[in-house]
Amino acid sequence: MKKYVYMFIALLGLATVAFGATDSQIWGEMRIQNILGYGQEESWKLGPLFTMLQHKYFAWIFLGVLIGVPAAFFIHYKIIGPKVFPHSEKKYYAFNLYNRIIHQVAAVSFLVIIPTGFIIIFGDFFGGGTFVRMAKNLHGIFTIPFTIVVIPMALMWLKEALFNMDDIKWFMILGGYLSKEKKPILAGKFNAGQKMWYWVAILGGITMILSGAFMYFLDFKMEMLHNLTGMSQIDLLRAAAIIHNVMGFAVLALFITHVYMSMFAIKGAVHSIITGYVEEEEIKILHSTWYKKLKDQGKF
Repeated sequence: MKKYVYMFIALLGLATVAFGATDSQIWGEMRIQNILGYGQEESWKLGPLFTMLQHKYFAWIFLGVLIGVPAAFFIHYKIIGPKVFPHSEKKYYAFNLYNRIIHQVAAVSFLVIIPTGFIIIFGDFFGGGTFVRMAKNLHGIFTIPFTIVVIPMALMWLKEALFNMDDIKWFMILGGYLSKEKKPILAGKFNAGQKMWYWVAILGGITMILSGAFMYFLDFKMEMLHNLTGMSQIDLLRAAAIIHNVMGFAVLALFITHVYMSMFAIKGAVHSIITGYVEEEEIKILHSTWYKKLKDQGKF
């Protein structure tokens, strides 16, 4: 059955690529007409706000996140160091093949979307031209596989991503990551930090997909949105760009955090989403509530 599911996802992806590759009128014959029409339409007059944010703040904030977050984690790694767990102990099969495939598709998508997004933002620095256009195309293409898996990913981990009282205690001690000691931390299958990343990746990802679609298909007439908001086509575009950038700050910061935690702060943790198996001591220390539940079920 799973074979047919994967074939369906692949065919859906190819169909989406074919749809995305079709020429939008804004890039063809209607380019000049649409651009000229923008200045004539009634709107919310978002032009000055968009121009100010675009030229004075967005690029600097992205640069600050790109430099500041890794710098903070570099300091953490040097002062506190990683948590190391033995890889010869008992393991628990926590993530099945379906979980891992969905996660890997999303991960690869982010690994292309985020760097290409930076190239687009700093297009002037890179000199524009073919390189930046290639980055723009890759940015759009790799949004497609993420779009395909975002809902399945949301559904398969929704239960584990709901916040509870353990998460308050986790935040109070930042999950024990400011200590070199390995003391049991109250957390379920996902700790509070992982839950934060889940919600930012899912809700932020969907928001960025929609806002990105507004920007990509510039000449789509959104009559319903226009009637609801009174916004002209150009201001719908400007609003989408503002939302896309602001949400991008959160996605970028949490993505870097997720990569650091899984690859550096907890040695070997990344293997769990590759093989599906999690070390017993890692669960016992970092996810003690989940560990107790698994013990009661006879899993260890």
